[in-house]
This record gives sequence, structure tokens and C-alpha cells, in this order.
Amino acid sequence: MINRVVLVGRLTKDADLRYTSNGTAVASFTVAVNRQFTNQKGEREADFINCVAWRKTAETLANFTRKGSLVGVEGRIQTRSYDNQQGQRVYVTEVVVDTFSMLESKATSDQRRGSDDTDHAKTSQQHSYNQTQNNYSQKSAPQNQNSQYPDFGNSDPFEKSSQPIDISDDDLPF
Repeated sequence: MINRVVLVGRLTKDADLRYTSNGTAVASFTVAVNRQFTNQKGEREADFINCVAWRKTAETLANFTRKGSLVGVEGRIQTRSYDNQQGQRVYVTEVVVDTFSMLESKATSDQRRGSDDTDHAKTSQQHSYNQTQNNYSQKSAPQNQNSQYPDFGNSDPFEKSSQPIDISDDDLPF
């Protein structure tokens, strides 16, 4: 069975970072994801997806994102229920986030947020955190792309793909 979710959208407000009684960080936030089509008036609608992140992922997300940040999140859908103070059963469906990535550049963030928010934007380089592998990395825009990425040239790796491949039935795994 598979339960995997990938979303790209903007935060509707700053993530709400809290701590459980035993000190575990939890961040709740909503991602607005544009639909691929427009309504009858020609306007694009959005879905507002509730998300929750735990531990270091929660702290990192709360520290480096703000309302309007373009993020990519990956996780799983979870449904749960509880009884509220009035004794009514409340059902909740949310995405439990395993990883997230900030998807806009510092310049775009600065431009969108305006001059009064530049202090936070200075720290909002591209970040990603993978909770399942405990692998946090901070990536900034490359200064010189030629020095950071190898030059593979302009050759087509599939240029000889139209030629037949000599393979025997014994080499096939099925």
C-alpha cells in the first residue's frame, strides 16, 4: 500500500510552532495549492491543505518560512478524530510532513515581502530537511555554475538508441 503526498504551494500564514509536554516540537500550517484549471469566471481556485510537521522539521520550517513562502512538502495523509469540549466527535485529515523545501530565491522573497521584512528574508536561503534520514542541508545559489557542476558537454546520451541491443533471454530477469 502507498500513502505518499507531494504538495507545492504557499503558506497561508506563519507556521504555528508549539511543544508537547515532553518537549517535542510540532508545527501546524496550511498550504494553499492552486488548481490546474479555472472556474467559470476564469479565476484560478486553490485548495487549502492542513499540514503538521514534527521535531527538527517543525523547528526548521517555523524558523525559515513565513506567510506567503513557496514551499514543497512531502509526507503522508493522516486521519484522526477526537472529542471536543462540547463532547462532539471531530475528524481531522492532514498531511504529516516528512520533508520540505523552500522553492523561491532570496531575491524573490525580498521582492515579495517588501523592505520591512528584509531581516527575515536575509536568512531564507533555500533549505531542505529530511527527517527520515536526519539530513539537513542549507543550499545557497551557486556563485559560478561552471565550477560547481561538471560540464557533460552537449552530446546526446540516447543518440544510438535506435540501434538494436544484443541481449540473450538468459540475461532477462523475468
